[in-house]
Amino acid sequence: MTRSDLLARGCAAALVLAAAVLALPAQAQSMPQAPSTATAASPRLYDELGGQPGVARLGSELVRRAIADPRLAPYFKDAKADRLAAQLSDQICQLAGGPCTYKGADMKAAHADMEIDRRAFNALVEVLQDTLDAQAVPFAAQRRLLALLAPMHRDVVTVR
Repeated sequence: MTRSDLLARGCAAALVLAAAVLALPAQAQSMPQAPSTATAASPRLYDELGGQPGVARLGSELVRRAIADPRLAPYFKDAKADRLAAQLSDQICQLAGGPCTYKGADMKAAHADMEIDRRAFNALVEVLQDTLDAQAVPFAAQRRLLALLAPMHRDVVTVR
């Protein structure tokens, strides 16, 4: 099985968090966060992502790539890219064991009316994988991050 297959099959669900934050409608971006079911990783993952500068680059680049992807662009038409990137960075930082606190929207409420299906979700998985590769994040660290993101899948994919 190839690396892409492993990420797409075993970790695809993990990108829900990224999809969730990236696709937030502007009005949902200030909603309080619900308790997360994901458990934060050790600080080592945060370090492997490049610490605060690496996590910030990851969030910004993922948002840029998602907005540019024709499969995902419709979900971002009303998004405030800088705000999304900052929220995504905080969320990844917190999950990776860094010093950040995510204060964004509850994933289920934010995505309830967005009609996000598995196809859009999988497209974001691909974009995240490409972004992590471009950032030279080690494969093992990519898998750990995706595993931390996985529990949010059921709150983001709203079309079954």
